[in-house]
Amino acid sequence: MQIVYDLLVILHFIGLASLLGGFLVQMSSAEKGVNPAMLHGALTQLVTGLLMVGLIESGAVDEEANMTKISVKLAIVVIITVLAFVGRRKQPPQVALWAIIGALTLVNVAIAVLW
Repeated sequence: MQIVYDLLVILHFIGLASLLGGFLVQMSSAEKGVNPAMLHGALTQLVTGLLMVGLIESGAVDEEANMTKISVKLAIVVIITVLAFVGRRKQPPQVALWAIIGALTLVNVAIAVLW
């Protein structure tokens, strides 16, 4: 099961790259908005994060989970995902939505690294 967990970690990083990359690519755009990469990255992060925690909690892998940290990160990624869904239904420009999603993504990265 460790290989499955490691593959989920890789997919989790790919989701982060998609989410953050989608945000960064819009920085030079005049009509900033939520693009498909941001939505797909948020969904990837949400699903892979839940699966990783499930594997840890089931005892299938030899990892420890800080449930407070995971709860905070889960709340943030759920907010990001909801905002991305809302943003995909609206027409650009969506500067506020775009900025909030980008800021929350960076906060989630900081929590993952510094906590």
